[in-house]
Amino acid sequence: MASSFQIYGHRGSSGTHPENTLLSFQAAQRAGAHGIELDVQLTKDLVPVVIHDERVERTTNGIGFVKDFLYEDLIRLDAGQTFSNRFQGTSIPSLKTVLEWASSTSLLLNIELKNGVFPYNSLEDRVLDLLTHYKLCDRTILSSFNHYSIQKLAQKNDKIETAVLLMEKIIEPWNYLQRVGAKSLHIEWQAVDEHLMENTQKRDIPVRPFTVNDPLQVSNLQKLGCSAIFTDYPAAAIQTL
Repeated sequence: MASSFQIYGHRGSSGTHPENTLLSFQAAQRAGAHGIELDVQLTKDLVPVVIHDERVERTTNGIGFVKDFLYEDLIRLDAGQTFSNRFQGTSIPSLKTVLEWASSTSLLLNIELKNGVFPYNSLEDRVLDLLTHYKLCDRTILSSFNHYSIQKLAQKNDKIETAVLLMEKIIEPWNYLQRVGAKSLHIEWQAVDEHLMENTQKRDIPVRPFTVNDPLQVSNLQKLGCSAIFTDYPAAAIQTL
């Protein structure tokens, strides 16, 4: 990864477009984001799809768990209208659709495996297979709050970058990363401090805080030595650089 500070659109440009949709990812790209962050789960028929919540209510007009929908039924849901009427008719994309589009761009990718609540047994393999097919392994980071999953990924494919997701400060996260086999740390931005940055920089561990929507915090985290940030407003973040 380049050493310069990078801006990732969190679920795309989710402050301005319906999150985790192709429209949102395209908006992040237009805004000049270096990368996009997206969330992946499996449907009942084991198709990797891009959606954050385990349930579909918040972001679509449907009801129920992602894992209980067949793919063909899931894509009939409207994933745009809850954000704004202007986006009515936008569907939940499959990971395949997003990767196919991303492979025609130079965007970096961060795929978060949403397997903290439901383990989605074959999720790691299915995501790796698609990334390999689209030749995107070298510009993708895989992250999860389920650190068993990250360990599994690191053991399966040591070429792909893996990141541990954390909500708060833990003691010596650089040692913990080594135990898991992960290469980088994605952490809630308020948990970032000088002690963390000093120790991770010494060891060349990239730290990428989320979700940073205040321009002042964007420049603070850049000054502290973070490698990147995740933001809902990539256009605004790019302007502060």
